Parts: sequence; structure tokens; C-alpha cells
Amino acid sequence: MNVLGIDWGEKRIGLAFGDALGVATPLPAAIQAKKRERLAQIEKVVHERRVEAIVVGYPLNMNGSVGFKAKEVDAFISEIEPRFGLPIYRVDERLSSQVAEGQMRELKLKAERKSGELDSRAAALILQDFLEQQLGPPLLPDPEDDLDLR
Repeated sequence: MNVLGIDWGEKRIGLAFGDALGVATPLPAAIQAKKRERLAQIEKVVHERRVEAIVVGYPLNMNGSVGFKAKEVDAFISEIEPRFGLPIYRVDERLSSQVAEGQMRELKLKAERKSGELDSRAAALILQDFLEQQLGPPLLPDPEDDLDLR
């Protein structure tokens, strides 16, 4: 199943893609100045990658309650739901941006906030959580296996 991950923001929308392999990959964020242009970029990704479902980060409060930001995401979902006609899943995104920032620091990557790279990395984390819930963790080669790759 091809899935689009979204980390919604008023100015930047982080995007990520995942498929049946179960690995989420960041895509270029939708950072256009106009909302309709950001939505057009998402629509292009949906069509080009044959997306079958959308996962949207849902910013619950730390106590698990639905706050103002989550209600903004609900409004965004109600806008894209009829446009794409795809199943949309909400995934708890608490601290995803902070985790993405930490990963970028560890990799010694510096992204300008306006680029949307951080937002797309957060979208990938959100999507990876969803994929692992649906498919289980990605399979990695067993180090015990004697694979001669020469």
C-alpha cells in the first residue's frame, strides 16, 4: 500500500512516502506561499505515487487531550478528504518535530526552517510509526546470516 505522510503546518506541510516495504522516506515539503499551491503539490504527489491512504500527524496535547492545534488539523483533514477521496488516518505526533530536530543534529545536518526539511523528516517519523503499527518493523538482514555479497 502506498501511503503519504503529512506533518501539517500553516505555512509548511511536511511530506513523506511509504509503501509495502514499510520504510518512510521524506519528500520535499509543500512550502509555497499560497495554500492552494501547497494543496496542488500534495495532489501531484498523490497522483504520481499512486497514494492509497494518507496519514496525518495529530498534535494532541501532552495529556492526550485534543487542543487548538489538533482542531486545526481536523479542519485541514476535512478540506483534503473530499478532494482526494482516500482513507485518512490520524497518528499521534507528540514530539515528532523535536525528535526530527535531534536526528538532524546527530547527523550534523542544518536545515533552514523555511526549507521544510524538518517538517518532512517529522512527517517521515509519523508515517514510520503508522507503517510499523500496520506492517510491523521493517525487516533487516540477520547479522548471523553469512551473506557473501562479493
